[in-house]
Amino acid sequence: MLKFISIFNHKLRLGVTGRKDTFNIIKSQISKSDKTLWFHCASLGEYEQGLPVFKELRKTYPTHKIVLTFFSPSGYEIRKNTDIANVVVYLPIDTKTNAKKFLDLVNPELTIFVKYDIWPNFLNELKKRQLKAVLISALFRDNQIYFKWYGGFMKNALFAFEHIFTQDVHSKSLLKNINYNQVTVSGDTRFDRVYSQLDQDNTLGFIQAFKNDKLCLVAGSTWPEDDVFLVDYINSLENNDLKFIIAPHNINAPQIQKLKQSINKKTILFSEKKNASLEDFQVLIIDTIGLLSKIYSYANIAYVGGAVGKTGLHNTLEPAVFGVPIIIGENFKHFPEAKAMIENKGMYSIKNADNLKDTLNLLIKNTDFREDSGKNNSNYIKNNTGSVVQIMSYLRR
Repeated sequence: MLKFISIFNHKLRLGVTGRKDTFNIIKSQISKSDKTLWFHCASLGEYEQGLPVFKELRKTYPTHKIVLTFFSPSGYEIRKNTDIANVVVYLPIDTKTNAKKFLDLVNPELTIFVKYDIWPNFLNELKKRQLKAVLISALFRDNQIYFKWYGGFMKNALFAFEHIFTQDVHSKSLLKNINYNQVTVSGDTRFDRVYSQLDQDNTLGFIQAFKNDKLCLVAGSTWPEDDVFLVDYINSLENNDLKFIIAPHNINAPQIQKLKQSINKKTILFSEKKNASLEDFQVLIIDTIGLLSKIYSYANIAYVGGAVGKTGLHNTLEPAVFGVPIIIGENFKHFPEAKAMIENKGMYSIKNADNLKDTLNLLIKNTDFREDSGKNNSNYIKNNTGSVVQIMSYLRR
């Protein structure tokens, strides 16, 4: 079915094609004498979530070879050359045959799954072979199949994990209800991940030149429905001193051009910046990937996309760590960090263009309010770090 659908879907086609090479790549780079670790992530978000643990394990087991698998092309294509692993491949489709073949080749001493990508055939085969597996940053909800009367097959897969580290107490309670008790509430490793961003060099000369010491709104991971609100606000402004950086989620050339043409202020793309006097422009559109986490360090206000429509709210922790107030859409109910930051008065949810206008005007005009909101977010991040220490304390035993 996946092969058929992939004919019409480029992203799926990448995955189907990539999986054809998985076993050959592993065979060519892993020998029977190698000691190995296996890290699995659904996509890029889970990779970023697991990265601080992966880094610690890389230091703890310097002579082991690490196999990193992804299910989604959006993870694999961006991180296929990461230096955290010796081998990066697509996870084969979850069948008993593939699970046996994969584990025959990899035979990991330790397996780490991140958050929720539960593949029962692989996990059951790990359990049969008595190989150690741990799930980190797990987040469960009442309506998931593991907690339904008909979810036995998936429920049993959870018992392949020697230990599960959850993000919250509710997830632990759900596991307890199915008699899984090897649980630690360690929080979300993403807090450790984003907090480490403060120790990095976040300097971007072209952003510095563009901002030119003026107030700047950074809109990250936006979708067309987010852009409608943002463009409406930008076009209505009489004040040309306010700067805007928009980093769309999809770097699609026609969509980028459409976005640029819809803005009546002086606008430039990242790809057009060479030899340009960036300080003369009011809007900068980032038509590349990999820069957003650093760009947020220049923000006075952040807007994070995905919650105006149904696509899913993107990473709000990245701007929060820099002490920036954040604006999002109204569809955030599955994102506990968003709920927490709203309660802490560091994040603001908007329903329409008028809401966005009112919220932005308040943050722009009231410096104390803006800075206090940002501090609330940075304190929230700092107060929730420490998950990696708990996980590594267990794994080093």
